[in-house]
Amino acid sequence: MSQSAQFESNTAFINYPKQAVFGRTLPKNKIYEHSGANTRLKDLFVEQVEQIVWQYKLAPETINLPARLGVPELQIFSIQLKTSELNLDVLRCIDGAVQFPIIFELNFDGRTKVIAAYKRPNESDASRWVLSDYFATAWLPSDCERAAMPLALDLGGLYEQLLHRLIPTPARLQESLADLVARVEMVAAKQREVEKVTSRLAKEKQFNRKVEINAKLRMLKIELEELKH
Repeated sequence: MSQSAQFESNTAFINYPKQAVFGRTLPKNKIYEHSGANTRLKDLFVEQVEQIVWQYKLAPETINLPARLGVPELQIFSIQLKTSELNLDVLRCIDGAVQFPIIFELNFDGRTKVIAAYKRPNESDASRWVLSDYFATAWLPSDCERAAMPLALDLGGLYEQLLHRLIPTPARLQESLADLVARVEMVAAKQREVEKVTSRLAKEKQFNRKVEINAKLRMLKIELEELKH
């Protein structure tokens, strides 16, 4: 799985309530037709995805929690894979086709990974959704012990708690989920910058240039540490 933060924890593996079971298989072609997917994306669905099941529907009528603006329902999708690699464009396509926040559980060869992006309505156009980067657990045995569903006052609060369990960076005091997600994305961007400058330093032959690049690298590493805490 590329381009997603990974978290070594099973607290994101939730024992969802039986009354929320939906268990409906979604035809792959319906999803990519709905989202206007190109040939490359259709091929990814065919090559990497065995089956998509809408496993749970967390809604006011199923778990007795009120909706919140932006989280009228919360869906849990179980995806059986043909390979341990899944291109994130497949998840983006599904997220784009379904007008609710989604937590994905990927299954392959007796192992499961939980993955999701922070999905919220666009502030300037509520009919469009904004997606963050994806956050994921490591692959764990599919039969690993699952945690009880967190207590929450509404579906928005539940969604935030489930996402916090996927994000490896702890929130700062009174930091909102949106701000935490933005900070985690900045950490990833800064990390890429550090790697790029480190590579330049290794290739540089001139001593003066090496000193300059090294100073820049030190500054970037300080900025990275500040973002992380």
